[in-house]
Amino acid sequence: MSDATHIGFLGLGQMGAPMAERLLGPDVQLHVFDPREAAMTPFVARGAKAHASPKAVADAAGIVFACLPSGKVSEAAALGSEGVIHGSSIRIHAEMSTIGRPTVQRIAEGLAPRGIALVDTPISGGPAGARAGTLAMMVAGQPTAVEALRPWLQRIGRSVFVLGDQPGQGQVMKLVNNLIFAANVVSAFEGFSLGAKAGLDPDTMVQVVNAGTGRSFVSDAIMPRILSGAFGFGATIDVVDKDVLLGLEEARSLGVPMWGIEQAARLWRFAASQGAGGDDISELVRVMEGWAGAEIRSR
Repeated sequence: MSDATHIGFLGLGQMGAPMAERLLGPDVQLHVFDPREAAMTPFVARGAKAHASPKAVADAAGIVFACLPSGKVSEAAALGSEGVIHGSSIRIHAEMSTIGRPTVQRIAEGLAPRGIALVDTPISGGPAGARAGTLAMMVAGQPTAVEALRPWLQRIGRSVFVLGDQPGQGQVMKLVNNLIFAANVVSAFEGFSLGAKAGLDPDTMVQVVNAGTGRSFVSDAIMPRILSGAFGFGATIDVVDKDVLLGLEEARSLGVPMWGIEQAARLWRFAASQGAGGDDISELVRVMEGWAGAEIRSR
């Protein structure tokens, strides 16, 4: 293991853990940190080294990935008193969290004087994609840092898209993707609720939509789980609500109207404000079903 590449990973949650698992191997000494000790235990059992802080990870690893729940947490992990900025080995910090352009730019500006390159690297594909290694990875940063990171990104995901050399460009692309997804979820759930109320067979409805112009990731990957009653896409309503708010903030800062997406955003905000924030995103369908008075389930 003496000639192994030392890589760090901060945040071993629903997305972080399966991505970090893909870095395990004889050519990598993985260094991990998560405030939940139980999250690190399975990694230690497979040869990773657990650390007490982001700084400790950055003392040991030249490349550190972060997949964290909010901009506040990401900033603290990067620039706080125990942040990676104080690490002695780190040279590249890969921020995989969805935290918006301004936050990523602040982190990049804070790390630069210490010679640490920030690569903006949000991802898309959900927990299932993280487990399967099929994630789409949106990358922006210094070209040399991006190329140094590329082999590890390709190990984590399937497609690496370079958006530019300025941190923040990856964030904007991720928000574009998530705004479209969030609106698709709302429109699909509302449309299928209408059909169910009119007495159409839910299985047939999904087959027709997937064979026609209404097809989307929602109708193809999420609706079959709802039809079966399994639900469980893997991300929470709070996460989508957060991402939609970040996307609308970016749109306002650029003067881009978001009339349709703002309407969809109200549905996510409503569900989160009613105590459903911790529920899986597929549970949003129950709101529409309740208003329609009809369930979208296989008969």
